[in-house]
Amino acid sequence: MTDTATAPADPRDILARYRQRREQAVTAPKGNLALVNTQWITGDPEAAAQPVWGVSGLWAPLPKGQSGLKVVATAADGIVVDGTPVDGEAIVRGKDDANPSEIVFSDTVTGFVIASEDGDYALRVWDANSEAIQEFGSIDAFDFNPEWIIQAQFTPIEGGKTVGFEHLKDDGSTREKVIPGEITFSKDGVDYNLAAFKAGRALQLVFADSTNGDSTYSVGRFLFVAPNPDGTVTLDFNLAVLPPCAFSYNFNCPLPPAQNRFAVPIEAGEKNVLAKSGDLLH
Repeated sequence: MTDTATAPADPRDILARYRQRREQAVTAPKGNLALVNTQWITGDPEAAAQPVWGVSGLWAPLPKGQSGLKVVATAADGIVVDGTPVDGEAIVRGKDDANPSEIVFSDTVTGFVIASEDGDYALRVWDANSEAIQEFGSIDAFDFNPEWIIQAQFTPIEGGKTVGFEHLKDDGSTREKVIPGEITFSKDGVDYNLAAFKAGRALQLVFADSTNGDSTYSVGRFLFVAPNPDGTVTLDFNLAVLPPCAFSYNFNCPLPPAQNRFAVPIEAGEKNVLAKSGDLLH
């Protein structure tokens, strides 16, 4: 039975709860503010293993085709992989494996291994008591703005199409993302055709607007949407969120493609990450 006494009906109350959950998520042990390092481990698997900033052990790539990294450590290093303390060598399976490994370095520091599209692997290190979490104040956001709740049309593309997305740290190179359909709408006499790629069960819209670098984060923002069975899709920009790279420089975020760059200000959604002092966190 639905608890109608506690379920908010006012969209402003719904948005307030959403934003409270967002702040809880970014400060979680593996939330955006907890990421303290992403270090790619590449080169000759037979060469000497290398250190990773912030954690113990030495790390080496595996032969091509194998998922993950090799760690070399002693029992004194205190590294635990998949529940087993490492004393010698251990294989740490990547997130592309059906059974990825979990790493524990200390009571607050954990890690896992991510894969690139080229088959390289990086160690990601998370600290549940990071400096960023300690200094975090709030996520600054616009007030609820009904003007930016848009009813759009989603038109599937048979087989999808690929669009090249640049990423913040990729020096202008692009990564091909499959776009399963077109999101179209008209607002204030302007026709829009947006590209959103699959993100789990939802679609991820990476967009920019004229507030970026002024009242909002310079790189752009994200909006996650799900098409309705009748082909419509609601774009509620009040739910627009900052990308992970707004919280930690150790993320590499996709940049908005040209068709997702609005010439007008979208004064809805999250704006910037603030420290307890009220200044920008970074």
